[in-house]
Order: sequence, then structure tokens, then C-alpha cells
Amino acid sequence: MTFTDVFKSSFLENVASVSLLDMTLALVLAFAIGMWIFLVYKKTFQGVMYSSSFATTLVALTMITTLVILAVTSKVVISLGMVGALSIVRFRTAIKEPLDIAFLFWSIAVGIVLAAGMIPLAVFGSIVIGLILLVMVNKKSHSNPYIVVLNCADHAAEEHAVKFLKKNVQKCVVKSKTAEKGNIELNMEIRMKDDNTDFANHLSDMDGVFSAVLVSYNGDYMG
Repeated sequence: MTFTDVFKSSFLENVASVSLLDMTLALVLAFAIGMWIFLVYKKTFQGVMYSSSFATTLVALTMITTLVILAVTSKVVISLGMVGALSIVRFRTAIKEPLDIAFLFWSIAVGIVLAAGMIPLAVFGSIVIGLILLVMVNKKSHSNPYIVVLNCADHAAEEHAVKFLKKNVQKCVVKSKTAEKGNIELNMEIRMKDDNTDFANHLSDMDGVFSAVLVSYNGDYMG
């Protein structure tokens, strides 16, 4: 072993394992596609409260995944170490919207594909996925489900209100019913014929009906 071999560092040898041009190109494309994912998420969000931090995370996740895969593809030893390191990571943030999972996987997939050098696949695939989500998620439909909460005084008022409701909506299904002395509460899932909600006003004006509440329903519909 010579004097020079003592000062050799495997760390310094890894500096040039990925060229500066490859790193710059991969990160710039990851940021651009990450911003596209960010905009699609912002336009298609239909949850209760929009989270700007989650949207920013999509951009960061795309770039971070690109960095990780660039390191993995440069050396086999790094890939084995990365698998061991990531296996101890635990994420405990609850995903409230099912569509958010798709955006997370989209960001990760783009980072992997970009770092692997398949730039046309990453760009073209992201454009197609984004356009499909914009069309499908933002598609408006008058048959979206709603929940109607009725408070009635007695059985006669209940029958009259339900009969009127069935005439003015496309579909009406009773989800739950609570009966107390002097009060009957009905929770019904409906499908409206159009965007006219005047029937709720007529319901509240009926004799024996204390209140009528119309709520947009984002849950799964079975039927």
C-alpha cells in the first residue's frame, strides 16, 4: 500500500458517479412535472378543506424520488443500503381522500421513471394522466347524491313530506330514521333531477315539518 492509497476515499470517488448534466436535467424535469401534478391536484380537489402543504408535498416528492433513484441506479451497493434505510421509515399521516393516494403514487412513479432516463414516458404519461383526471373529476353531473334531513312532528307529516320529495327528485332512499315523542328525524339520500333546490324550501313550509336540511354527500353511493 502506497502513501497515496492511504488518502484514497471511496466517498470522493462517488462524486462523479452521476454527471452534473444528468442531475440538472432530471431535477428540472421533475420540478416541471411536479408543478403539473400540483396544478392538476388543485383543479380536481373536491374534499372539504384544501391543503396547500399536501399539494407542495407532491412537487417535493417527485424531486426527492428522482434524487433517490439517481443514486440507486449509479451503484448497486447504494441501492441495497437505500432499501434497508427506507424499510425503517413509517408514515402515519392519514389520507382522507382516496384520490390523494393516486397523486402520491403519480409523483413517486414520475420520479422513478425520470431518474431511469425514460423522459418521454414520464412527460407523455403525466400529460395523459393529468388530462384524464381533469376531465373525469371535474365532470359535473346533476345526479350527484345529496342527503336530506327532515324533522317532522308526526307520521302524517312524514308521509306527506316523503311523498312530495319523491315527486321532485330522481331517486329517494331512506338511510336512517329516528323516532321520538313529538319528533321524527329522517335521513334520506336523493338524486336530484336538476340543480334546482327550491323543493327544500317547500318542505320546510309544510305543516308538521320543523326543518329540512339539504347536504352535499361525497361518500360512496350503493344502488
